[in-house]
Amino acid sequence: MIRFDDVDVTFGEHHAVRGLDLEIREGEFFTLLGPSGCGKTTALRSLAGFIQPSRGRIFIGDRDVTNVASEKRGVGMVFQNYALFPSMNVRENIAFGLAVRKTPKAEQRRLVDEVAERTGLASAQLDKNVAELSGGQQQRVAIARALVLTPKILLLDEPLSNLDAKLRVQLREQLKQLQHEVGVTTVYVTHDQEEALTLSDRIAVLDAGELQQVGTPEEIYDRSATSFVCRFIGESNRLTPTVLRRLRESAATSGAAFDLPLLAEDAESYVRPEKVSVTVDAPVSGAARGTLSVDGTVEGRTYHGSHSVYTVAVDDAKLRVSVPGTAAAKRWEPGTRVTLGMDPRWVLQYPGS
Repeated sequence: MIRFDDVDVTFGEHHAVRGLDLEIREGEFFTLLGPSGCGKTTALRSLAGFIQPSRGRIFIGDRDVTNVASEKRGVGMVFQNYALFPSMNVRENIAFGLAVRKTPKAEQRRLVDEVAERTGLASAQLDKNVAELSGGQQQRVAIARALVLTPKILLLDEPLSNLDAKLRVQLREQLKQLQHEVGVTTVYVTHDQEEALTLSDRIAVLDAGELQQVGTPEEIYDRSATSFVCRFIGESNRLTPTVLRRLRESAATSGAAFDLPLLAEDAESYVRPEKVSVTVDAPVSGAARGTLSVDGTVEGRTYHGSHSVYTVAVDDAKLRVSVPGTAAAKRWEPGTRVTLGMDPRWVLQYPGS
């Protein structure tokens, strides 16, 4: 439904977006993810019509909208600061676009009532000034104002970033449910990896204006295409050549068959903390059961409620291992000798460090 075709955006000598080729399907929740300054908001604002690409074209359906005015693109925009009008009450804010379209008053009222109910705004809140609302309620008003115009596409630029952590999680779930119910194609910008993983049907990861990977949350996390994506998304352990060599020796000792080129020592290699198992007094022979093993020494532990993370020294590396809360009874103190096991299929490797 949406297509970026070799899109460049430059500001003077700064290249904000470089050769962006991207397709977004109709009805999906699609997230542009990356660190500050990676070009994600620039790409979103180019789609909205607020920024003119320096090169390339943008399509909505079969229509080239590269030079089409923002208000004629059929998109609704929710800004990071919500951009609500403080001099208007909630109903007037939601109805603003309808008033600009000169929609009859009775129709405005009906449409506002419908979208307010859909977005979880109580009728008693519609006559309040926006300053009387909480951050979460203001966010709903901003979304309602965009949806009341029945856009084909909903664009959201970090709409949860100004909220506290607990409210962000709550509204994240409501936002996904709302998008599913309405069925509108949604393009979401965030730097929050957890937000992207929990909300999205697919994710595009950008860095320094360049597209690094497009995929489902599972593909982005478990099969990161580049070392940048691997390091940016979630936690990861860098495996040194020494650790890789010991893992290979573990396989040789057990006599198990592995695709050992996957553990090339000259590659940049990572493994996620939850992909590593930890045991005490276990023989270093896990390869026969589908894992490679190395021994190490516990250096510390941090408690996270649902899980604990242990730091284990293995030769010249310090590996973080995530242990579920159900294993809390196995609390290992610093100095404890442990055996770490990992399936080589979960080791992510990239050419040349």
